[in-house]
Amino acid sequence: MKNLKEMKVGDIVTDDYRAAEIFKQQGIDFCCGGNQSLEQAAKGKKLDIAALENKLNNLDKVTTNNQLNFKDWNLDFLCDYIVNEYHKRVIIVLAQIMAYLERIVQVHGALHPELKEIADLFSLINIELPIHQRQEESVFFPAIKDVLITNSSHSKVIINSQNSLMMDEHELIGDTMDKIKVLSDNYSVPADGCNTYQVTYKLLEEFENDLHIHVHLENNILYPKALKLAE
Repeated sequence: MKNLKEMKVGDIVTDDYRAAEIFKQQGIDFCCGGNQSLEQAAKGKKLDIAALENKLNNLDKVTTNNQLNFKDWNLDFLCDYIVNEYHKRVIIVLAQIMAYLERIVQVHGALHPELKEIADLFSLINIELPIHQRQEESVFFPAIKDVLITNSSHSKVIINSQNSLMMDEHELIGDTMDKIKVLSDNYSVPADGCNTYQVTYKLLEEFENDLHIHVHLENNILYPKALKLAE
């Protein structure tokens, strides 16, 4: 059995994506919080580290929809995958969720004032995430591809200057989704919630799940490899 205590949780997921299912069950952030060690994560959640390690050393029992080996992909291909698989879908889903949130705030907001706060928080994501994605697509990702082709010193400077900014923006968006999750009681629809209420919370939960994978691919795989490329 591997000694995982000192490994970063992001690296554990990078090595075997099935670990993401374990971390999700335990409420451990493996994307924006991917730099913490397993031991630190376990202490933060008051989890038995030995039991957690045992689960992670028996991932053959875990099923997941995602079996892709992202860590071995070429960086240019990974950039394109992120854009096509996540960035394009984000733009569509953001508009859908905002429309649903506005509707349930109007209908249920008086009895459930947390909905207005959730809508305000998601509105921030609706503004910030598209800007962040455009920056990646127009500046950061092209710099990565340019270094792969030309070894450009200028593009290496761009990679180094953009990396911390991109990470900070991920943290802002991740923290905002965490607040939404708490306010919605882990996306639990109240007894008087209508079908639109249920659909809205389901979409929010799916958005969060996609965001975790999206940010994991960037924070724990793409960005570290890009920094190494830019040395």
